[in-house]
Amino acid sequence: MPEKAPIYKHADPDGQFRRKASVFRDFISKDPSSKFPAEKDRYALYINIGCPWAHRTNLVRSLKGLEHIIQLITCDFELTKEGWLFTGRGGSDAVDPLYGFSSMKQLYEKAEAGYEGRYTVPVLWDKKSETIVNNESSEIIRMFYCEFDDLLAEGDREEAHPMGGFYPEKLRGKIDEMNEWVYERVNNGVYKTGFAATQEAYEKALWPLFESLDRLEKHLGEGKGPYLMGEGVTEADIRLYTTLIRFDVAYYNIFMCNLKMIRHDYPRLSRWLRYLYWDGGKVRNGEAFRKTVDFEAYKMGYLKAKGRDEPVDKLIVPKGPLPDILPLDDTETISGV
Repeated sequence: MPEKAPIYKHADPDGQFRRKASVFRDFISKDPSSKFPAEKDRYALYINIGCPWAHRTNLVRSLKGLEHIIQLITCDFELTKEGWLFTGRGGSDAVDPLYGFSSMKQLYEKAEAGYEGRYTVPVLWDKKSETIVNNESSEIIRMFYCEFDDLLAEGDREEAHPMGGFYPEKLRGKIDEMNEWVYERVNNGVYKTGFAATQEAYEKALWPLFESLDRLEKHLGEGKGPYLMGEGVTEADIRLYTTLIRFDVAYYNIFMCNLKMIRHDYPRLSRWLRYLYWDGGKVRNGEAFRKTVDFEAYKMGYLKAKGRDEPVDKLIVPKGPLPDILPLDDTETISGV
């Protein structure tokens, strides 16, 4: 097996973890004359179940009803110096079904000979030109919102969304503003906390993380609806969900984000999370919020990411908290205390 990449040591000399930018940044368009036009069966989405960035794209693929249009290819949750692997373990593909590859490194090198960057997921792959379209999750989900709408049933198109879309024009300023600080302090904040290599770097990330969770809790109490932007689910909810669904089961213990738990210390965020998980936010295809989650993969994946050397079948995996996510009480109202 390829040598594993010790992600937990990937802090800079000052002890801080800094995420590198994605490098493939082309776009699929509904314009048939574009470089990458929206077409059925032309594209494949590479993910691993454990990764929250890949989870975003998988979640939106399902929310938009794109399963029959964009092929899903799944890697194992353990990262190596060859990138993510195809092992058949934990529901992953045994080999890359397109080319028979055993690792994401091979796919990246097929797209760009001599490629020397990181072999990350998600990857949006064009099977026709045999190259990577994009490996930046925030851009992939925006392609999925509307560029394939002409191929979808009317109920799955953005125009049918109660908010005017997952990224409605009237709310883009507010969504972008929230995305900016949520990404820096929460989505990436848990990684800066968990991968910190010094006490100073750890605390430098930890306090802003929980200040931001406090801010989100307050925001939900002041809003006009049950979700971050009001009465309907938007991109702001999608981007926060894939972090918070992992929080109590993985980040709290394994990444030492342990000042507070979502279920015990943030009643509004807990209700928001459970409404999305259990009833899908009452959006079309909303069961995707639950069906794209794998709590065991999160626990095992983050244990390996922190440098545990045991084979996966020998890992001692924390059983708590129980249950992985609390049930939804029919008597609760998401906006109440």
